[in-house]
Amino acid sequence: MSDPNFWNAQERARGVVQEVKTLKNWIEPWDKLKGRIQSALEIEELLAVESDPEMEADVAKEAAAIHEETSAFQLRSLLQGPDDHRDAQLEISAGAGGTEAQDWAQMLMRMYTRWAERKGYQVDILDLSEGEEAGIKGAVLEIKGPSAFGFLHAEIGVHRLVRISPYDSQARRHTSFASVFVYPVVNDEINIEIRDDDLRIDVYRASGAGGQHVNKTSSAVRITHLPTGIVVASQAERSQFKNKATAMKQLKNRLYNLEAEKQAAVKAALDATKADVSFGSQIRSYVFQPYTMVNDHRTELKLTDVHKVMDGAIDPFIEAYLKQQGASGAAR
Repeated sequence: MSDPNFWNAQERARGVVQEVKTLKNWIEPWDKLKGRIQSALEIEELLAVESDPEMEADVAKEAAAIHEETSAFQLRSLLQGPDDHRDAQLEISAGAGGTEAQDWAQMLMRMYTRWAERKGYQVDILDLSEGEEAGIKGAVLEIKGPSAFGFLHAEIGVHRLVRISPYDSQARRHTSFASVFVYPVVNDEINIEIRDDDLRIDVYRASGAGGQHVNKTSSAVRITHLPTGIVVASQAERSQFKNKATAMKQLKNRLYNLEAEKQAAVKAALDATKADVSFGSQIRSYVFQPYTMVNDHRTELKLTDVHKVMDGAIDPFIEAYLKQQGASGAAR
C-alpha cells in the first residue's frame, strides 16, 4: 500500500502506543511505591497504640527499602532524553598499550556486565574481538532493561587505569586507557531505510571458543555501510543468517544515532560529548596503586573501594553525573 495518509496514520499510532507505554512505566511504579508507603504508615499508627518489637523491626526494614526505592525513582526522574527509556548498546575499545590496555578493556566489560546483573538487566554479547595474549581489543554489548541507555549514557568517554601491571616482569606502574560509547537500541517502529546497494557484506570465521564449528564454518558477518563508512560485526551466533540479522540491527542503531545527532546538532550536547571521547581526555580514573581510588573528573566524586566499583557498583557515579546535568539544564 502506497497511500501516504495510511503510513502517516501508522506512524502516529505507533507514536501513541510508545507514549502510553512510557507513561505506564512511570505510573505503575509510582502507584506501587505509594501503596507501600500508605501500608507502612498504617502499621506505624497501629504501633503507636500497641507496641510490637517484631512488627517495629519489619516496619524499619520496609522504611529502608522504601527510601532506597524512592531514591531510585528520583534518579530515574532525571532521565528526560528522548531515547533514555531505550535499551543500550555499549561499545568498549582498548586504547594503545597492547596487552595491558586490552586487559583493561576486558575489566570494563566485566564491570558493566556486573552492573547490569545487579539491576536485573539482560546482557547479550553482540561482538567480541579477543586480544593476542589476554583481554579484548573491543566488544559490543546489548544491555536490556528499563532506561538502560539513560543510565549508561553517563559512561560515555575515556576510562583510565593506573596499576602495577601483572604483565610487567619489573612490576612497574602502568597507565592504560579504554573508550566507552553507548547507543540507544532502536525499536522496530523506527523507520531507518537501508538500501542493499549501500552495503558490503563480508563473512569470516569466528574467533574464540566454538569447537569444530568455528574452525570450519565462516559464520561471522561484517557489514560496511558504504555511504557513512560505518562498520558493524557479529559472531555471537552459530548461524551466519542470525549473525547477519544481529549485525543489521547494530547498523540500524548506528544510523539512527547518526540521524539523531544531525537533528540535535544545534544543541551541540551530544556532539560535545562525542568530541571528548579521545585518549588523554578521560572522564574517570581507576587507581589501584599506590593507593585505591576511583575519581570521576566531571563530578569530582571519589570512591576509595575500587574493587567494589569494578564489581559493578557504578551507580554513585551515574547518579552524580545525572544530577549535575539536571542542575545545569544540559540538553541531550
